[in-house]
Amino acid sequence: MCANREESARSLELGGRLLWRFAAAGDAAMPQLHLPMFPSGVTQITDELAFWRKDGAVTYFNGHLPVFRHDANDLATFRMITSQFCVNGRAKQSDIIRAFGVTSISVKRSVKLYREKGPKGFYAPRATRGAAVLVDAVVAEAEALFAGGASDAEVAERLRLKRNTLQKAIRSGRVRRLAKKNPTASR
Repeated sequence: MCANREESARSLELGGRLLWRFAAAGDAAMPQLHLPMFPSGVTQITDELAFWRKDGAVTYFNGHLPVFRHDANDLATFRMITSQFCVNGRAKQSDIIRAFGVTSISVKRSVKLYREKGPKGFYAPRATRGAAVLVDAVVAEAEALFAGGASDAEVAERLRLKRNTLQKAIRSGRVRRLAKKNPTASR
C-alpha cells in the first residue's frame, strides 16, 4: 500500500497491485500504466502469464515480454516450463490444466518430478528394467532340454527361471519347444 497520503494521491493500487503512478518529477500528472498487457493473439494462463503458438513454436509471455520458447512438439520442455511456473508460484496447477487442456494427473506428476529432480529430471533417460533373463545361451539350453524330452517345469527348475517367464517365451516364439517325434507315424 502507499506509504502516506501524498503518495496515495499520486498512485492507485487495487488488490495489492500497483495499477498506475504519476510521474515523480514535480506534480506532472502523467499516469504510468502497470497493467499486464499481452500481444494480440495470445492465450492467457493467468493475469500475468500467457502463451502463443505460432510457426511450430510455443512462446510464453509475462506481460508483453517473452520469457521462454520451445518447439510445439517438445513435450518434455512443455512439462518442465509449466511445472516451473507452478513451483515458482507464477501459475496454479488448475491454470495450466485449463489453459492447455491437459489432465490433472499429468500436471501433478510433472510438478512432483520438478520438485524432486529439477529441470534435468525431464531430460534424463528413463529407468528401464534390468538385464534380460532369457539371453541367447539360456534359450539354446532350454531348447536342448526340450529336445531331450524335459517338461516346462523341469526346464524352468534346471535353468532357475520362473515357469511363467518360460511359458511366455514359448507362447511368443522366443523359445521353441520341439514337437516330440512319434516313432509309429514315420513307418
